[in-house]
Amino acid sequence: MAREDNRRQGRDRDENPEFADRLVAINRVSKTVKGGKRFGFAALVVVGDQKGRVGFGKGKAKEVPEAIRKATEQARRQLVRIPLREGRTLHHDMQGRWGAGKVVMRTAPQGTGIIAGGPMRAVFEMLGVQDVVAKSQGSQNPYNMIRATIDGLTKESSPRMVAQRRGKKVSDILPKRDDAPVSADAEAAAETADA
Repeated sequence: MAREDNRRQGRDRDENPEFADRLVAINRVSKTVKGGKRFGFAALVVVGDQKGRVGFGKGKAKEVPEAIRKATEQARRQLVRIPLREGRTLHHDMQGRWGAGKVVMRTAPQGTGIIAGGPMRAVFEMLGVQDVVAKSQGSQNPYNMIRATIDGLTKESSPRMVAQRRGKKVSDILPKRDDAPVSADAEAAAETADA
């Protein structure tokens, strides 16, 4: 038994070691037939490399492990790349919709963490986002929440993408910062103005 577990772990590790997956929901459904009830399972899985790629998939089967396997395979086929600022947060605030699901996502300063619930948290963790504030305002159905989250994330554009689209440099797009060191003349002028 231990040997079989080791073989299974080795096989899982060899498949795609760079991807992590998170099981979001399992739904048990039953069909009433002449002899009683037949049970089936539907699984919802989010897969990502925690470096800017994420995808989700759903799978149905008579057994839970098979449903999860199908969902994971589908998620790996549907990966999308999302640009991240400093590899930890979003570039700008955005909204996503899918059916009755509506989500709002906002950038956050370093150290905020992932402030999001359930299915949205799974998407952000698999994407590699470390600081974000998100709120679901519509449907609480995990399928709709995940689709709405990914819909919003695909609308995100980085300064590089905007600059390329507008035919400008990235430095022209980004706002100028007032972090420049203040000269001694400017400090003296500010002191005389205060006096």
